[in-house]
Amino acid sequence: MIPVRCFTCGKIISNVWEEYRERVKKEESAKVLDDLGIKRYCCRRMLITHVPLVDTFAPYQ
Repeated sequence: MIPVRCFTCGKIISNVWEEYRERVKKEESAKVLDDLGIKRYCCRRMLITHVPLVDTFAPYQ
């Protein structure tokens, strides 16, 4: 689960996660972030470093 807001600045970033994930498979991530309007490096960090572990841990609930 991607955090709803950036931890540093508070900008909402969860609304671009699905499109970012789909487009990064096809393109370079820096260009995708620019196209999606993610300009701040703190918000970029939130998207680039996110590891989707929900599917891994879901069976153990």
